[in-house]
Amino acid sequence: MQNIESFSYQCGVIDCFNEMVCAGVKNLALSHPLDSAAERDALLPFTRESCNRYGTQFYIEDEPLLTDLFPISMNAGKHNILLYRADHILGQYLRLKAWKNSLVQEKVYFGGNRTQIAWDYGRLLSYPEEAIRRLIADNPEKEQV
Repeated sequence: MQNIESFSYQCGVIDCFNEMVCAGVKNLALSHPLDSAAERDALLPFTRESCNRYGTQFYIEDEPLLTDLFPISMNAGKHNILLYRADHILGQYLRLKAWKNSLVQEKVYFGGNRTQIAWDYGRLLSYPEEAIRRLIADNPEKEQV
């Protein structure tokens, strides 16, 4: 198989997710996690253009929300671009992130609280219930808090 050049691939992902957000298929979408802020920043001009084309918005995320929805190594220490249409969606994401941080600080981020954060994140990403359940259940690499 031919190698796919990374920058163009990432642009395609961003454009595809912007189309999905614009169409209402997803409330929130994430670029693929990137190893460096420089890699992420190189995508910003294209991201702006794509958001303008679809009437969406973006948010630069350097401290992604880590939950049991995804393996910890997928997002820990990574850089991301969040794509959304309405301001309240970004607000929900930021509140969910703050809630998780407060649960960790209060030392109550376990059991039902921990599971609820992952479920709420999955719903914000517009994943079907069965997909959320499966992703959490099949995640072999959960965050140690």
